Amino acid sequence: MLQPDKVVILDFGSQYTQLIARRVREAGVYSEIHPCTVTAAEVAAMAPKAVILSGGPSSVTDADAPPFDPAVFALGLPTLCICYGMQLLAHHQPGGTVAASTDREYGRADLEVLADVPLFAGLPEKSSHIVWMSHGDKVTTPPAGFVVAARTKNVDIAALADVSRRIYALQFHPEVAHTEDGERILHNFLFDIAGLTTGWTMSSFLETELAALTAKVGDDEVVCALSGGVDSTVVAVMLHKAIGKKLHCIFVDNGLLRMGEGEEVAAYLREHFDLNLHYIQASKLFLDKLAGVTDPEEKRKIIGRTFIEVFEVEAAKLPKVKYLAQGTLYPDVIESVSFKGPSAVIKSHHNVGGLPEIMKLELIEPLRELFKDEVRKVAVELGMPDFIIWRHPFPGPGLAIRIIGEVTEERLEILRRTDKIVQSELIASGWYRKVWQGFAVLLPLKTVGVMGDGRTYENVAAIRVVDSLDAMTADWSRVPSEILAVMSNRIINEVKGVNRVVFDISSKPPATIEWE
Repeated sequence: MLQPDKVVILDFGSQYTQLIARRVREAGVYSEIHPCTVTAAEVAAMAPKAVILSGGPSSVTDADAPPFDPAVFALGLPTLCICYGMQLLAHHQPGGTVAASTDREYGRADLEVLADVPLFAGLPEKSSHIVWMSHGDKVTTPPAGFVVAARTKNVDIAALADVSRRIYALQFHPEVAHTEDGERILHNFLFDIAGLTTGWTMSSFLETELAALTAKVGDDEVVCALSGGVDSTVVAVMLHKAIGKKLHCIFVDNGLLRMGEGEEVAAYLREHFDLNLHYIQASKLFLDKLAGVTDPEEKRKIIGRTFIEVFEVEAAKLPKVKYLAQGTLYPDVIESVSFKGPSAVIKSHHNVGGLPEIMKLELIEPLRELFKDEVRKVAVELGMPDFIIWRHPFPGPGLAIRIIGEVTEERLEILRRTDKIVQSELIASGWYRKVWQGFAVLLPLKTVGVMGDGRTYENVAAIRVVDSLDAMTADWSRVPSEILAVMSNRIINEVKGVNRVVFDISSKPPATIEWE
């Protein structure tokens, strides 16, 4: 999809690179992330109106530092260099020097603005501004033509500016919420320095993408795997609007869904959007294949393989199908083009792995440019209900990876009832929309308890609630103790088979969001 104005972000491995892209898009400007290995000629061919260099964990003086074409600085484009990007600028421009810092800065720092440059225009008039630092090296000599625009207690050169060339550099991270004037600084770069115009909205995306889908599919037909989550549902509704009954949606109920989830979503989509929906009940098949399996990765593989088998049989009944639609999001795309290479293990539930090759289908991925929050905005544009739009992320292997150990119908029933209480109390308390994800986990151990006058020996359930932006990192949510108390009391009293509840206070990293 072409946008009138575009910002290219070069990724040097920062944990905040996606956040930069999100901040630019939130300002109404389209942004793309590309690996730092792209050449200046390739950047120019993308026709961006501005370039941003991300931070990164490396040192520019390392022998194995990420590759970079310094000719990017000669393209004449407005350029913002952040953290590692600033050190890279000094390293590659005449006169600049970089050295390891004796006093490293991680976290909050007080920034003193030294020069009246456009990047800092409109900042509140005060002696210092709170910014967020995360660096080891520092620039010790500014390159020729650059003025030192700011400093902190530990870093004499915390910002650089070459106003005539429209190249700016910051040692701190304006994209993170901890930098109190970060939004203003990014706004100054995008609109006052680069002269960009807004045009990236979900209504404009939807209008353009629907027309593109109609033209691409033509008289052919499309099959879409529905999971019940917001991503695949948005894909299905978009395609239905574009091509109507030429779309065939297949919903495979693997028996690992939350309580009433499959029936609820299928009924809504049929009633309100008149989708051409094939509902396949395959619970017994999946549970039979999972019998006796306890290894989490083996569970995933079994579920993935079985889904492909079921889906292939059903799709084979649709001989006119040429395309497979799936809900790939932009973070998945970014992961696959990182300069470090794709992740060692990409979880099979993210996409319908293997199906395009097996069935010789072409892929359609209408959401591959979007972040999760943008997908939800598209859902609003499509008129979808809150219970689908704001549904918490749910893994493809479903409850199988929230049951630690063997998956049985009895343990599934215990977990479904437990999880239903967690969901309902998050909703009742108003916390459901405040957090990224909340759910229950059934542990593979039992503990002694007392109910009434009798001794019990029952299961332990864990509650997991996290805050996140795109699940790349996450922190445990500080849910009020009185809400947790209600959850625990209800679970122990209402769910037969659970006599103890614990709350998971682990962050990602080092833990993961899911337990398996």
